[in-house]
Amino acid sequence: MKSLVISVDLGEPDYQAHAEEFLMLASGAGADIVEVLTARRSRPDAAGFIGSGKIEEAAALVKATGAEVVLFDQALTPAQQRNLERRFEVRVVDRVALILDIFALRAKSHEGKLQVELAQLQHLSTRLTRMWTHLERQRGGIGVRGPGESQLETDRRLIGVRVRALKERLDRVQRQRLTQRRARVRGKTLSVSLVGYTNAGKSTLFNALTRADAYAADQLFATLDTTTRRVWIEGAGQVVVSDTVGFIRSLPPMLIAAFRATLEETVHADLLLHVIDAASPQRDEQIAAVNQVLRDIGAHEIPQILVYNKIDTAGYAPRVERNEHGTIARVFVSALQRSGLDGLRQSIVEFGGEPTGNNACDETVQPE
Repeated sequence: MKSLVISVDLGEPDYQAHAEEFLMLASGAGADIVEVLTARRSRPDAAGFIGSGKIEEAAALVKATGAEVVLFDQALTPAQQRNLERRFEVRVVDRVALILDIFALRAKSHEGKLQVELAQLQHLSTRLTRMWTHLERQRGGIGVRGPGESQLETDRRLIGVRVRALKERLDRVQRQRLTQRRARVRGKTLSVSLVGYTNAGKSTLFNALTRADAYAADQLFATLDTTTRRVWIEGAGQVVVSDTVGFIRSLPPMLIAAFRATLEETVHADLLLHVIDAASPQRDEQIAAVNQVLRDIGAHEIPQILVYNKIDTAGYAPRVERNEHGTIARVFVSALQRSGLDGLRQSIVEFGGEPTGNNACDETVQPE
């Protein structure tokens, strides 16, 4: 679909990385980007975010390029989105909606699809009025005010009913996970979760560690559904390893809430392997973004080992680094070339010992 991208520079030091990341998101969603318009603002405009001058410039570009949708790299309020759509006369998709669209495209498991639908409905519920602009001219007129309000209230009620049903189904999945987790605690099995910024190579590393075949690709949010496998590591015994959804800066709160059941794989792990793209110039910002999400979901106090992946691209040699206490704190690996994995296994063995009792679930859960 022909897409015009509007990128807004609010004076943040990492703007360029933010802009490039959004272009990757747009491409991952299947957008055919015909033009990128950059707008510089000290603060967002309340009515249209980018101000009237840039809105007119964008409207002209929409007509000139034949763009069918405008992609906005910031989160818009319902009023801002509605105003922009009226002026552009095409659909406007903000950053949150684009991420939701990618999640809907990539979710494969029944649970993942339920979580995406829940997040989409919660996002849509704040934007219902834009679906009924044909009634706005009648608002306040004698004899026509009621039907418009009635239709909107009906939509809100139906969305509310569906949201409750989705939450109930996800609660059942959560109870299933809890039952399996208790069995893990009794079995004293070490639980390890791979976390990291999206496209850091978690799934490739997961496959290398467990000899699994989880989908991996060079794109943002290549995999969304948590995959869990048992693996035998000499010196540590049976270990449960989970590959979780990738994180991203400013992850929409509704996504964190909707994916809480899946992210519990992380919350209840004994050890986190924080996978980092060693070749990324924004790796420090990405580490901070992941740690912020871990704080949001209550997993920030779980022990971490930093795993610097893609050393073949970054030009590093495989090695392990220890902290002042002699504990392995950083491991340098190439999951693609499967180098440095012995050091990673050794870090798991050294951590080993008795699990904390925060064990993650068993193999893939089949919801009711």
